[in-house]
Amino acid sequence: MQPIKPCLWFDTQAEDAAKFYTSIFKDSRIINVARYGKEGFEIHGRPEGSVMTVEFELNGQIFTALNGGPVFKFNEAVSFEIRCDSQEEVDHYWSRLTEGGDVNAQQCGWLKDKFGVSWQVVPQALVDLMSDPDPTKTGRVMNAMLQMKKIDVAGLQRAYEGK
Repeated sequence: MQPIKPCLWFDTQAEDAAKFYTSIFKDSRIINVARYGKEGFEIHGRPEGSVMTVEFELNGQIFTALNGGPVFKFNEAVSFEIRCDSQEEVDHYWSRLTEGGDVNAQQCGWLKDKFGVSWQVVPQALVDLMSDPDPTKTGRVMNAMLQMKKIDVAGLQRAYEGK
């Protein structure tokens, strides 16, 4: 059992979101779908048989998606970071997660998907370059990154090298 499991509160899109996310990440699956019963209708107001929760796994991380109604909305205070080994991975996650989402208000590898969930698509190269002890190099990398929406590894490397 995973000791900490994120629970994402949706209005009615929990199952759609779980299907969307599991179609993007390899080694992913929907584990369980629980449905509302007639009990508690006066509190939850959901039709009997409608989806209550979806437990799903993305690359070994288990999540719960809850259809809890329109009370709460996602915001950028919480995001999920995807650490990528290559530009190809960055491009894959960026293009898939931005389908129907909002990338215009984001920068530095952040995006908001079509359900309003915030993600950070971060190449390991960025972390490595920013860990250099030379503040001149890391300053150039930081300045380059601040100009990017989707992170461009080659652009970061050029900045690091002073080109």
